[in-house]
Amino acid sequence: MKLSFSAQDEQFREEVAEWLQANLTGEFEKLKYRGGPGDEHTYPEERKIWEKNLAAGGWTCVGWPKEYGGRGCSIEQQVIFFEEYARAGAPGRVGHIGEGLTGLTLIAFGTEAQKQKYLPGIVAGTELWCQGYSEPGAGSDLANVKTKARFDEARGKWLISGQKVWTSLAHESDFCFVIARTDPDSVAHKGLGFFLLKMDQPGVEVRPIEQMTGTSEFNEVFFDEAECDADDIVGEPGDGWKVAMGLLGFERGVSTLGQQMQFQNEFDAVVSLARDNGAASDPVIRQRIAHAHTELKIMRYNAMRMLSGQSGSDGGLQKEALIYKLYWASWHRSLGELAMDVMGPECEILPEGPYALSPLQSMYLFVRSDTIYGGTNQIQRNIIAERGLGMPKEPRGTL
Repeated sequence: MKLSFSAQDEQFREEVAEWLQANLTGEFEKLKYRGGPGDEHTYPEERKIWEKNLAAGGWTCVGWPKEYGGRGCSIEQQVIFFEEYARAGAPGRVGHIGEGLTGLTLIAFGTEAQKQKYLPGIVAGTELWCQGYSEPGAGSDLANVKTKARFDEARGKWLISGQKVWTSLAHESDFCFVIARTDPDSVAHKGLGFFLLKMDQPGVEVRPIEQMTGTSEFNEVFFDEAECDADDIVGEPGDGWKVAMGLLGFERGVSTLGQQMQFQNEFDAVVSLARDNGAASDPVIRQRIAHAHTELKIMRYNAMRMLSGQSGSDGGLQKEALIYKLYWASWHRSLGELAMDVMGPECEILPEGPYALSPLQSMYLFVRSDTIYGGTNQIQRNIIAERGLGMPKEPRGTL
């Protein structure tokens, strides 16, 4: 794992920093440090415009191959991009699911026709995506999905019916990738398909899920014979599990660096508050801040280590990647608790009208979900034990 950067990489850093400094002004000035988890409701339309501005400057999909509209940046340059994006306080990305998940999955598993159809809109920042994985009875257990896909020969369409839940930004998205069962008699990971589905059509209903923060990043999505073109299944019917697992490899991949961008900004806000209100003079608070800082650095180094060991274009990662979700979710939850202790009694009151939560209060409430979505901490420990350490599977008792 490389912990230093070449002269060429440092020149690239200057280019990124200069562009961000020149562009995070005027109409985009108010977007600085906004739009992350728990704050996703702020300036949604303005952040969509920012996404297009990033694209115009050539700063979307920086790690994608050049033939698909990316910059073809090395891992080192991608690290630099996310570091400078964080340092500049650039806003949370509304296109991160398309860029970090959909696009990379299509590059690895999609047909050339699918790549030509969908990748340009992601690169341009004009088409946003959401993820149709979890269901009421299939959260961490993705192989238990019940959503069905049947092919209508007369119409030449796949018809999708079922329900997805905890679908981030579904209300803002143009498309959704959906795991559905193509074989109604199949069980577990067999008989699944991976579909690319347009959201704005009859048969698709999005219902917001109001969170403790009072906002609704997550949604329920209901499909009632929603149409999907015959050539909008990635791979063959039955390949859905393979494609879905490849996508999860990308979720643990370079997109994690963008997540750490947000973590660093939140940590800096906690430190700044501790200095301003005197909490930093408390030795226990100082120790907790030092501990959080150390663990955040470890998170970065481990991310670089696992990316250095990435095995190929299919998103495969070394076993070190198995610990990442458990690590960051637990760290982020602890940061929320630290933020409230730094705020002191003021954490229980709202500062002024219209009495909206402060960014740190929103962060504290939102991070309660971190150890649940994307695989609960308990599931993550099972994955580490079984896939990483080769231990026997957890016994499954019957009632």
